[in-house]
Parts: sequence; C-alpha cells; structure tokens
Amino acid sequence: MSRPSLGRLATLYLRIGNLTFGGGDPTMVALQRELVERRGWLDAQQYGLVYSLARITPGTNLLAFCAGAAWMVRGWWGALAAVLAVTLPSAALVVWLTYTYGVLQTNAPAMGAIGGIIAAAVGMMATGAWQLVQPNLTRAGWVKTVVLVAGSIGLSMGLRRSPIEVLAVAAVVGWAWRDR
Repeated sequence: MSRPSLGRLATLYLRIGNLTFGGGDPTMVALQRELVERRGWLDAQQYGLVYSLARITPGTNLLAFCAGAAWMVRGWWGALAAVLAVTLPSAALVVWLTYTYGVLQTNAPAMGAIGGIIAAAVGMMATGAWQLVQPNLTRAGWVKTVVLVAGSIGLSMGLRRSPIEVLAVAAVVGWAWRDR
C-alpha cells in the first residue's frame, strides 16, 4: 500500500468531507471508495475495523471514522489533518452564516428572502408528510390513518409531547388497532 503525503490526504478529506451530502454514512462510503478501491491506502479489513470502531464510539461517528482511517494511513498527523479538513470549513461557514443573519435582521428584503426559504422548507416537509400519509388513505384504512395523524399532531402541538412520546403512542395505537 502506498503512503500519501499529508497534503494529499488532507485534500481528499477536505473534498469528500465537505462536498458529500446526506450525513456520515454517505461520506464514509465515499471515503471507502477513495481510500480502499481507488487509491489503495487502506485494505478492506482496515476499513472494516475503523468503520466498526467508529460506529460504537460515542459522539460523532463520522469524526471518529475520519480520525481512525487517516491514522491508519498517516498516523497522528494524518488523523489531525483529516479531522480539521472535515470540520473547519463547515464550522467557518456556520460562524459566517450566523454573523450574516444577525446583520441582515434589520434588512427587510433579506428577511423576506429568509421567510421565503423557511416557507419552502415547510412546504417540502409537508409534501414529505403527505407522501407518507397518502398511500394509507384507502377505503379500508383511511379512518385509522386520520386518527393517527390527527392524534399525533394533537399530542405534539396541543399537548407539547416530545417526538419520542408521540412515536411511542402511535406505535402502541397502531399495534392495538392492526387488521386481524
């Protein structure tokens, strides 16, 4: 197996860690493709070991994976470079966005645009919810679906119950009200 320069390793983590969407799992798959299949910096067993250890590590599994995989490739300096390459750009972006939002709070057109973005996000969430509910609105199942949806909304918004509590109640009601 080849041993890349620290710069090449950090550049790989910078690119994949900041341009892969969908969270930790897609990022770890992209890193597997690069580290094992394309570059041969790790073998499948090393990748599997690091992946397994990262999954049982408390906290952010992705950072544990990045540190572990880069440590296997370049030691402590590799682990440090990988974690910094994955975290610093997004942290800087969050700081900049927070500052910009604070500055734009007095700007009516900017707040209108932000309101539009929020409305679009709510619309996408509502569409996703409808796509989950709509297939269950059949002749035989519509009453149960309406009761579960209305009850969940009532528990969540009316009684201010946590999502875990709402899911637990819905699971119990769904199990008790199942078709026999």
